Amino acid sequence: MQSPPIKCLTQELLDEVAASSRSSPRQRRNYNFHDLSEKVQRFVNVLQRGTYVRPHRHLRPPDVNGFEFFAVIQGEVGILILNENGQILRSLRVGAAGPTRAVELPEGTIHTLVALAADTVILEFKEGPYDAAADKHFLPGFPAEGSAAARELVRLWEAEFKG
Repeated sequence: MQSPPIKCLTQELLDEVAASSRSSPRQRRNYNFHDLSEKVQRFVNVLQRGTYVRPHRHLRPPDVNGFEFFAVIQGEVGILILNENGQILRSLRVGAAGPTRAVELPEGTIHTLVALAADTVILEFKEGPYDAAADKHFLPGFPAEGSAAARELVRLWEAEFKG
């Protein structure tokens, strides 16, 4: 029986994923270290400035822990915590060189992300397995990706982290 391969997170890999994210219409790209069926999801998410992450929360089945752990290993991201009405309750600046470098959000926390630097890399951990149909519960009333309203919302959210 052959043992699983050793997987390395290298700068070369990050540069490749970042280049792919820059040419993506979503201005972000994931690279998974896990198979979707695995119990632990571990991946990098590379975000470019201007990407729109529709506000959402994770509500998992009772036997799955719904936490989400973000560690910024390159660049900087703003995390906005929202209430049910979409109002900002808290903003967190998380960066590879900042005083806060990682955040764990408990299950059910409504949030969005704002890339504050080009080629921002987040290392994420969540309990799996991944189920695309149930992974995210989007907050109603927010615009769809790719719309002019979404781009304007990103500009407003970026302003939360100026200064």
